[in-house]
Amino acid sequence: MDTKITIADLLDAKDQNRKLAAVSCYDYTTAQLISQTDVQMILVGDSAAQFVLGFDSTLPATMDFMVTITAAVRRGAPNVLLVADMPFLSYQIGQIEAVKNAGRFVAEAGAQMVKIEATGAYLNVIKAVSDAGIAVMAHIGIRPQSIGKIGRFKAEAATAEMAAELVSLAEQMVDSGAASLLIEGTAAEVAEIITKRCKVPVIGCGSGQGCDGQILIAPDILGLTQGPSPKFAKSYGSLAKETIEAFNTYAKEVQSSQYPDAGHSYHMKSGELDKLQQLLKDKT
Repeated sequence: MDTKITIADLLDAKDQNRKLAAVSCYDYTTAQLISQTDVQMILVGDSAAQFVLGFDSTLPATMDFMVTITAAVRRGAPNVLLVADMPFLSYQIGQIEAVKNAGRFVAEAGAQMVKIEATGAYLNVIKAVSDAGIAVMAHIGIRPQSIGKIGRFKAEAATAEMAAELVSLAEQMVDSGAASLLIEGTAAEVAEIITKRCKVPVIGCGSGQGCDGQILIAPDILGLTQGPSPKFAKSYGSLAKETIEAFNTYAKEVQSSQYPDAGHSYHMKSGELDKLQQLLKDKT
């Protein structure tokens, strides 16, 4: 796609009941490939702390790291709507810090929207960032940055009481200025209710098909991840096996001197080797 996708395009898609496809991506090379597809949105998620840096949670992701990889993704996919994930402690400290950090994503990395994992305690932060002219995606349901507090995750809104609270929270987020919602790990029935009640685009992550769109991480889509995956994760390729085979073939060719061959090497111009050998002979 050649035309840059904007927030207005997301709203049009919701109004016309056209589903939105979003991908979490962390690097320039993958972003380049995504930019050649029908994917409308890229989220540079703080899950990069796990999938790029090898940590066991999203918490170690820093602002500098997130700004750097978000800028890389923007260079790779200038046409896709770009959302930057506000990492742990980038907005929890206060409204001023939140606006400053959100502004960095816009000014330094070219993000069009920032994502904030939010509870009722952060409604003022959502409003402050939105009032500063920065579009906010409010992330509700399962919130990975809260792992240190709750210990482990489980599906959200499984009871009527919990569901009512989440519906209310979603509406409060929109009233506070959220331009979009991301609902993670939430009962499909509840996510659909929220999607119908809220005027903004709602992206689901393990929250059923009733949302306006869906998001998965690029490594899962490509089949690059190994080991346990969330229930909602789906692979559309099997690149882990192919990647291992490719690296093994490369190693064997190096070890057997098959690579590099003449066709994968640079060479001197015709006659220059003889001149070099004569020069070296004259010096001995």
